[in-house]
Amino acid sequence: MSAKTASASAAPSATASATATAAAPRRTLNFGAGPAVLPRTVLERVQAEMLDYAGTGCSLLELSHRSAEFMGLLARASADLRALMGVPANYRILFMQGGATSQFSAVVYNLAVDLAAPHDYIVTGGWSEKAAQEARRLGANVNTVFSTKATGHDGRIPPRSEWRLSADAAYVYYCDNETVHGVEMPGDFVEQLPAGVPVVCDMSSNFLSRPVDVSKYGVIYGGAQKNVGPAGVTLVIVREDLIGTRTAPGLVVPVMLDYKTCAENDSLYNTPPTFAIYVSGLVFEWLRAQGGVEAISGVNARKARLVYDVIAGHADTYRCTVAGDGVRSRMNVTFRVLAGGAPSAERERAFVAGAEQRGMIQLAGHRSVGGIRASLYNALDEAAAAALAAYMREFAAAPAR
Repeated sequence: MSAKTASASAAPSATASATATAAAPRRTLNFGAGPAVLPRTVLERVQAEMLDYAGTGCSLLELSHRSAEFMGLLARASADLRALMGVPANYRILFMQGGATSQFSAVVYNLAVDLAAPHDYIVTGGWSEKAAQEARRLGANVNTVFSTKATGHDGRIPPRSEWRLSADAAYVYYCDNETVHGVEMPGDFVEQLPAGVPVVCDMSSNFLSRPVDVSKYGVIYGGAQKNVGPAGVTLVIVREDLIGTRTAPGLVVPVMLDYKTCAENDSLYNTPPTFAIYVSGLVFEWLRAQGGVEAISGVNARKARLVYDVIAGHADTYRCTVAGDGVRSRMNVTFRVLAGGAPSAERERAFVAGAEQRGMIQLAGHRSVGGIRASLYNALDEAAAAALAAYMREFAAAPAR
């Protein structure tokens, strides 16, 4: 064979090359709890702007955080988030670092007033439990209002008469959606907490998934990597009168956890996670184009119902890990796969393997609890939830092996 012939044989045909170029990249159905799925249109825009952001001739990854382009980007992201959530004028929006876990400490440093005062924590899962543990580690007098640990954090909330709320608490803390255990507090839960005590809420995994009356809270925070953007930036919404006014005597706030420092420097005290903020801003634009939080809330309810209906309709194969329907998360649907009426790790492995063969990934439950977890965040469309529901019915109908 001549060199010319060999070269022609090795090279792809013009038709094949054109087909490969035209074909869209394969996208799996990503049910991961975080870092989670992002809107395809956002990813495509990131791709298009990667080498040249806003005509600067360089990537956003390379731009100074003090540049006019980034400053404008940050201002737009903040304004869009304020519009999406209806954030009142007397609240500041901060873009911080360290993930939601860093806020376990930041809340104590910024709001403790007096470490000996009660610090009320409502424990409904692993993340609120970790937050309470960190507060204790920092010397706060933690009062557990109630804990669902005894029932495996299965969402069974005790009667209001059994809650141990403190009238003089520095704050009352809860996690709105427990990602690991699949427990989501009712939308009106904040109404049951004492007036006059600042409410601190971790909304990491249901941020922007349903309407929220921000004025009912002192602090709302969330890591971005669920519903907002890539890992690296933490969103904090804090009422202005709480900034720099409540640090306990003798407690020195680390500068990177100080709400006052962050607010006074417009989130630019040091180099912020510029790329994560950029992508988050694009997600805010995408969400506004979908009709905002009200519209996406309806979509999320429908997605969750598709999956929960299959669980309810195939009780011999699936069991929801959350006891009460009113606290079952729309964001993280957690369930067990059964064999002979009991959870079966073997069948769960088979379920996950079958899902992966169908292009559905990250359905295994958190390592601490096992089982199955389907995360249905904003960017996961209804077709993906429907595909999962169809596979669940197919799996339930097939004979167990």
